[in-house]
Amino acid sequence: MGAEVSPWLRRWAQAQRAGATALDLACGSGRHLHYLAAQGMKVCGVDRDAAALAASEGLAAELICADIENGPWPLSGRQFDLVLVSNYLWRPLFQQIREAVAPGGWLIYETFALGQHTIGRPARPDFLLQPGELLSLCQGLRIVAFEDGFEKGREGVNPRYVQRVAAVCEAPSATAGTVFQAYALD
Repeated sequence: MGAEVSPWLRRWAQAQRAGATALDLACGSGRHLHYLAAQGMKVCGVDRDAAALAASEGLAAELICADIENGPWPLSGRQFDLVLVSNYLWRPLFQQIREAVAPGGWLIYETFALGQHTIGRPARPDFLLQPGELLSLCQGLRIVAFEDGFEKGREGVNPRYVQRVAAVCEAPSATAGTVFQAYALD
């Protein structure tokens, strides 16, 4: 895979247990699928672009070609130990994404935020998170970490405004006091 694996995903190695299940939503050509499979996870990738999914056909992965914005949710009733969403935002799916996180499982989500329109694409407000909006997706989950701000570019990655969250789905009795830590972006 040519594209770099997200440092945010790599940071949460404890969420990537061998034998556990992982969903990569809007997985594209599978850079994260390949990485998670190499960690020993059982991976499932969903994307509407069949040509992009073809890049992962040799991988031991469940690949689902589905238009999750205009069609039915293809994972109804299924849960995963890790749900990853990277560089994708479709607000009507927030509930399905949360419900796909199994008890004890992780949600790792990162995508573009307000401010991105001042430096590049995406520029439409529909594709940019409002301040703190990603936290609202995680109500009922234990927030492990959250970032919201500007990220300087690095080799292969343009500068961008981004929000990121890492959260755990705990048993209902354990979520009474949701805790979060904010970290500054470098």
